[in-house]
Amino acid sequence: MGSTRPATREAVRHTGSARRGAVVAALMLAMALAALDSTIVSTAVPQIVGDLGGFSVFSWLFSGYLLAVTVTLPVYGKLSDTMGRKPVLVAGAVLFLVGSLLCAVAWNMGALIAFRVVQGLGGGALQGTVQTLAADLYPLKERPKIQSKLSTVWAVSAVAGPALGGVFAAYADWRWIFLVNLPIGALALWLIVRHLHEPHRERGPRPRIDWAGALAVFACGGVLLTALVQGGVAWPWLSAPSLALFAAGLALIAVVVAIERRAAEPIIPGWVWRRRTIAAVNLALGALGLLMVAPSVFLPTYAQAVLGLAPVAAGFVLSVWTLSWPVSAALSQHVYRRIGFRDTALLGIGLAALILLAFPFLPYPGSPWQPTLLMLLLGGALGLFQLPLIVGVQSTVGWSERGTTTASVLFCRQTGQTVGASVFGAIANGVLASRLGGVGDLDAVTRALDRGSVPEATRRAIASAVHSVYLGASCAAALAFVALLLLAPRRFPVLND
Repeated sequence: MGSTRPATREAVRHTGSARRGAVVAALMLAMALAALDSTIVSTAVPQIVGDLGGFSVFSWLFSGYLLAVTVTLPVYGKLSDTMGRKPVLVAGAVLFLVGSLLCAVAWNMGALIAFRVVQGLGGGALQGTVQTLAADLYPLKERPKIQSKLSTVWAVSAVAGPALGGVFAAYADWRWIFLVNLPIGALALWLIVRHLHEPHRERGPRPRIDWAGALAVFACGGVLLTALVQGGVAWPWLSAPSLALFAAGLALIAVVVAIERRAAEPIIPGWVWRRRTIAAVNLALGALGLLMVAPSVFLPTYAQAVLGLAPVAAGFVLSVWTLSWPVSAALSQHVYRRIGFRDTALLGIGLAALILLAFPFLPYPGSPWQPTLLMLLLGGALGLFQLPLIVGVQSTVGWSERGTTTASVLFCRQTGQTVGASVFGAIANGVLASRLGGVGDLDAVTRALDRGSVPEATRRAIASAVHSVYLGASCAAALAFVALLLLAPRRFPVLND
């Protein structure tokens, strides 16, 4: 591991300040592509369905993309450690742009869903490799700068994505949602090819790539995530399709373990879970993905149905956490330099648990400023939690392990979001059904909002459902706190740059 430390110093020295600035601009553009694509499509769904049909399967526009991104993260992480960051990032960007172009010319919903999967295959490379390169380019003391910039990209994209999607759908054509990726991606690709020069490393034996493991991980993740995404939506949880998918997923887990134990260079190496620091961060950020579902999915419905806000105002209630999150992340370095990565993260997630727990105690129906204030505080707490963990865990490994480590962290966070969407969706629908006499679910509520009429009984049921979801989110925050407290060392074993 010691031989990788000079490579990091060489990467910083080899990439001059001007060239490094160009590479950082490329990374921010690449991250913007991945971040925007998660939000920009949502507001154009009515226009897409009106043009292509396929209303019964349109949710796969999001699920297909999410599945492809999530299951490819470990694969791209290992490839970036084996082959270098640049070829993986270039290949991912090209694949993402090809998928965007294909989406723009899709002729029916089935084709559009398939091309969204192609986009996701490229998006997985963008997300993981950008985060890894950010750590490669900056020594530990300077990493909060680039991480706060990337956090700002996500924050801006969360606000701008739905607005851009609505503008394109209303005043141009929904196909421009995908075409706009082409010039942005082309500029990012040009900057990467021209300015990103990785340090020369001595040639050793030809790297052995675990393609069997990659295929097994992809199949296992795809099957299990499909079961979680579609369970309770396309079919009941205890139905034959759901049980069959979970059984197949468990069998594939055994296949993955068997292949990875025998592989010379496994896609998911065992040390990712044997090292206390990495295992603790993986579990903590998996819980972060879980709890993030509560505000991002359920708060807009609460704001419209319970508070009576228009969609734009409801979006603002949610978006305020994207203002405090990057600011808190940028300032977190002043805290973790004094008390350490783990204790800073414990402080952040402890505050987040209390803020989430306060939501169910809001008065009914309440005023918009109350959940808005809680979201502002929540963003600040999570910024204090997430960035120290990412910077800290990346600093405990050398160049040859950083891609795999970063990918494992992002994979756990993405998986947490998928599990959260399923678990909290089931909780919300269960509370709604019990409060409404066995009839009604979240989809029925959404349709009532579209018609502009929500009965008082339904409003109170929605309030109870969202309160239950936030209570569950506070439990997820408590799990993250316990995982860090019990597993993570108080001082991360940071390597010298």
